Amino acid sequence: MAMNIFSGLKNSSLITNNFRETVPISLLLSATIQDNNDSTLQIRLQYPQEELNFTKPYCVFWNTTVEDWSDVGCVVVKPINGNHTFCKCEHLTSFSVLFAKEDISNEVLDIITYVGLGVSICCLLIFLTVEFLVWSAVVKSNLSHFRHTAIVNIATFLLLADCSFLASAKGIGETWCFALTVCKHLFFLIMFSWMMCLSVMLVHQLIFVFSPLRKRVFMFLSSIVGYVCPILIVGSSYMYCKYTDKRYYEKKTCWLVFERLLEGSIHAFLLPVGAVIFTNLFSLVVVILTLVKSSAPEGSKADDKETVKGIIKVVVFLTPVFGLTWIIGFALLLLNKDNLMFTVANYSFTILNSFQGLFLLITGCFADQKVGLINALSLSTCLLIY
Repeated sequence: MAMNIFSGLKNSSLITNNFRETVPISLLLSATIQDNNDSTLQIRLQYPQEELNFTKPYCVFWNTTVEDWSDVGCVVVKPINGNHTFCKCEHLTSFSVLFAKEDISNEVLDIITYVGLGVSICCLLIFLTVEFLVWSAVVKSNLSHFRHTAIVNIATFLLLADCSFLASAKGIGETWCFALTVCKHLFFLIMFSWMMCLSVMLVHQLIFVFSPLRKRVFMFLSSIVGYVCPILIVGSSYMYCKYTDKRYYEKKTCWLVFERLLEGSIHAFLLPVGAVIFTNLFSLVVVILTLVKSSAPEGSKADDKETVKGIIKVVVFLTPVFGLTWIIGFALLLLNKDNLMFTVANYSFTILNSFQGLFLLITGCFADQKVGLINALSLSTCLLIY
């Protein structure tokens, strides 16, 4: 490991300082670390006693995005005596890193990510509690059993994935970073796999109305797709990276590695997710076309309006359940970082998907009962909407 440290006088006229109306000290310290694998590295700074009289110290870093000082992820550790100030920085990572080619976090995205994930975790806990309380009342047929089983799995593994993401935000050790990378990879894939099970089940019920799925067949196939396939994908991608001497995860972000197109462990996440989203998008189109076709013979303007309303409700209901907001993530791979649309996609992806648990609770428990075709298919998800 190579480490270079430079210190000198800080000229406030050359470097902006809008941080809490503070006055910077004269010493500016810059550290450059190369080939460092120690994520727990801390830098200790010592200042003379007279410079700390009647002052409150802050630990800050230079945020290159806003070109100002920021204390996000940095705290002042209580000193042993008055002659020392200890700083500990554990920088966060925004949700968009899941689809980004590199770490594109900034202070605003970090705040959105962790507020959104906190809200989502609370909403998912509420959702699962409601499902547990009303399970016997709502699961009265094979179709309702299929639907609730899929949605509960989606909510459960989204909750686990969100918790794993939050746990990997701080400066953790290499072992924990690897373990949480595996957890996020696995939990997100299981969540998407159950989304696909739900969408395929809906299309099957639409096309084969008089040939319903048997419970044993559905549970067997869904277990293979929802559990076994994600485990095989995660295990295979790790073994491939291990025996080809390639990195499975990035220590800085605790997430998979993107090298270039079709190279890097992140493709073991992107390709399955892309396949699921394409399947779910196709399923959504089939649902909408079926709804339009069923209303076509009526022909009146009033019926047309009702059809449009039904389509809107179907889209609003199924978008969070099918994970279609994740489509925006692929734009992060295609757009240039300097493109304005990249910034729009970055913020949109972070907001929509970090709050996915909230959207799932709203559409799953508090949606209107009369949701067009969904009502006909009995897709209401809990007793609260009956």
